[in-house]
Order: sequence, then structure tokens, then C-alpha cells
Amino acid sequence: MVNFMGSIEKRNRTVAVNEFPTALYINGRWIESSEGKKFPVFNPATEAVVAEVSDADIVDAQCAVDAAARALPAWAGKSPRQRSEILYKSFEIVSRQKEHLARLMTLENGKALKDSNAEVTYAAEFLRWYAEECVRISGEVMQAPASGAQILVQYRPAGVAVLVTPWNFPAAMGTRKIAPALAAGCSVVVKPASETPLTMLALAECFAEAGVPPGVVNIVPSSKSASVVSHMLSDSRVRVVSFTGSTEVGRNLLRESAHNVINPAMELGGNAPFIVLEDADIDAAVEGAVVAKMRNSGETCTAVNRIYVHDKRHDVFAERLTSRMSALKVGNGLDNGVDVGPLVNAGTRNKVAGFVEDAVKRGARVLTGGQMPTGIGFFYPPTVIVGVPEDAKCVREEIFGPVAAIQRFADDEEVIFKANNTEYGLVAYIYSENLKRALGLANKLEFGMVGINRGLVSDPAAPFGGMKSSGIGREGGREGLFEFLEPQYISTNW
Repeated sequence: MVNFMGSIEKRNRTVAVNEFPTALYINGRWIESSEGKKFPVFNPATEAVVAEVSDADIVDAQCAVDAAARALPAWAGKSPRQRSEILYKSFEIVSRQKEHLARLMTLENGKALKDSNAEVTYAAEFLRWYAEECVRISGEVMQAPASGAQILVQYRPAGVAVLVTPWNFPAAMGTRKIAPALAAGCSVVVKPASETPLTMLALAECFAEAGVPPGVVNIVPSSKSASVVSHMLSDSRVRVVSFTGSTEVGRNLLRESAHNVINPAMELGGNAPFIVLEDADIDAAVEGAVVAKMRNSGETCTAVNRIYVHDKRHDVFAERLTSRMSALKVGNGLDNGVDVGPLVNAGTRNKVAGFVEDAVKRGARVLTGGQMPTGIGFFYPPTVIVGVPEDAKCVREEIFGPVAAIQRFADDEEVIFKANNTEYGLVAYIYSENLKRALGLANKLEFGMVGINRGLVSDPAAPFGGMKSSGIGREGGREGLFEFLEPQYISTNW
């Protein structure tokens, strides 16, 4: 029985409007949209309106690109150490604002406060990592073997970057893009998700306090995402588009960026397999599955989507996972003791419920959860289903919710085939006490990231990204910096 914390009803759980900005942030100034329009931001736990946010249109988007283009030469001209010090100060300010940013994030996203606090820490770490990396952008000098000419290679800022961030990690997906762009010497225009713009706008205050010059970071929330982003990509001064979101939208952005040959960095959908071999530590595997499945209520691209457990360990794993999942406390993320908040909106909650209904119709069995609660808020209980067939929708599509779908397998060849049998290739997980065997299987998996005996792979120091339809390029690590740099080769003699 899932434990729902608190009364699931409409409550006036908001902070005062003047505690966070709601206007557009362009050229270092807070301005209203050109048409004076606003759109509402809802609390997913209460369905109450948290704030009315200025709704950018293409005129505002153009102003933001203009501001970024004007600010670019001076920012690119700063020494790496100057940019590094501003980024490090941003890290310190965001870290100091952790409690405020976490509560704001829970207010607009719904995730449990402990998840929001963890995200702010993660978001801040990107600022510190790239503060360190931007002073280590090195080139190369060598002699051409054939001609004898001197080859010089240096890295230059790519230019204005358009950054499109998702609603599930409104702070971390912002800093994961902004930090390397600024470290490289680029200026940016950020289009945050309309469900969660408040966290990004609050980060703008942190950047301003840290000394980021006007125009280097611009933020344009909008309910008209497609037209606003499309307009910016039609501007020849935009040289990078970085997007995190669905593969469907990513494909559209790739088509639009092709016209001006804009460098794309795409972090798209996932369909993560979680493989439990017969020699795995079952308790460790269960804990890893809870982390990989339930972080952020399952609303992550790295969330476990398909759990494959060896025949010999299936029943005990399913029993222990059911016990852990059913013990999680569901409720308003701002309440003490809550493990799982609501999903971000009604559409997401209904889609998750539809996956469970489809699997049950095809023969799956629910061990816990599986029933959508009545009342206010977009809640769905932690759910475990077994006997899930290969043709179930939750096996083919990204669940993006708190549903663990378990399947059996008999041998390594079978599970590798099943794991790779998807258009996605973001992340996979393996649990085994035999590291040699696990590494051998990892080499056969068509995924950009593999966690071995770990349910969490995301790290600012590591290259985050996928294969196949899960994306292009990498974020984080040293590799994330090069998404915003252009190599320039100079040939000379001396």
C-alpha cells in the first residue's frame, strides 16, 4: 500500500511573488514581453498557479540574440582566467542559494525537496568544473610531415549559442549548457521549458551577482517554444544550438539548424535497460534500481525503463524491489519525509497510467501501485509490474514515470539482444559481482553510457550523451566544452 503523505488537496503553498523574478532577462535587464502577455506556471502537487511569467515572442527572441551578439566580442576577448573567476563565483552564489533554489524548483516541478537539493548541488558543480576547465583549453603546434610547414591549431569560441532546456532538471540542465558555453567564450540565449521557467530566471540573478556582463546570458521563457526557437535558428549569428528533450523535437531542431549549418548538440530520449545477472548482489541491485528508477519520480532520460533479471534471481529481485517501492512516501514535495512528488502535469501522469494499463492488458501483473489516486495533484504511485511482454508500449517507449517493468532472461546473448533492440542508446546498467564479465557485456551494449553496479552515472566530470536516436555530442566532462569551440588551423613557415 503506497503511503501518500499529507492531504492531497489544493493548498496555498506559494512563496511571495517578489521572492523570484518572472520577467524576461535580456541584456542584463528585467523586461516584460513586447506584447505584454504572460503564461501561468502551476504547482503540480496542488494544481494552483504559482506565478504568471512574461511570455516571449519572436520580437523578444530577436532582442535576446541581438544582445548576445553585441556582448560576444568582449566576453570572448576576456582571458580564460577572468571567465574562470566569474564562473567560480557563480558556483559559490548558487551553492549559497541552495535552499531557495530547491524550494522554488519543487514548487514549479513537483519533485521531492531532497531531489531538488541534490539537483542544486549537481547544477552548481557544472559551474565549478568549467571554471577549472576553461583555463585548460590548449592547442597544438607541430610540423607537417610532408610539406615541412608549421601546423598551429587553436580553439576559438563558436559564437552565439541557443540553449533549450527541459522541465525535469530546470537548474542542472541549464548550468550543464551555460557553464561550458561561457567557459568557451560564447554568449547565450536560454529558452527554458514553459513548465519550469522560474528556476532558470532565479539563476539569472546568480549570474548577474557573479559579474557575468549584460548580454552574455539572456533568458526568454515562452509558451510559443517552436516559433521562438525557430526564429533564433534563422539568425546567421547563432552558431550552436544545444537541446535536451524528446527525440521527436530534436529531429525538428536538427532540420531547422541545417539551413544555417548550426552546430547541434542534442541530448534526446532514452530507453535504459537494467540488467541483473545471476551472480549479482541482489540487495545492491535493488537499491541501484530504486535510484535509477525513482530519482526525480522517474522523470529522467537516464531512468531505468526495462529491467531484465536472470531467471534464477527474478522472483527474489521482484519481491525485494516491490517491498522498497511500496515503502516510498508520496506527497507534496515540500512536505517533510516525502520521497516521491507528483509528475509534472496531467498529460505526463495519464501517459504513465496508460503504459501500465497497456502492459496489464497484454498479460503483465501488478505487484504494487498501478492505480491512479483521486484528488488534486498529478500523482502516480511507485509501481512494479512483472511478466511484461516485449510488445508492451512501456518496453518500446520511454515511461518517464515511477513504473518499474520487469522481464526475465535466460542467458547473456538473449539479454544483450533485448537491451540493444531499441532505437535509443543513452544509458544502460549492469549488476554483476564479476567485473570482467560485466565489462565484456558493456562492450556489446549500444549505449553512450554504462553503469556497472551503480544506479547513478551522471557526473559533471564525465561526458554525458548517447548513441543512435539518443543524441549527438556530449555534455559534461572535457568533451562538453568542445561543443562550444571551433578549431582553427593555421599553416605557416618560420
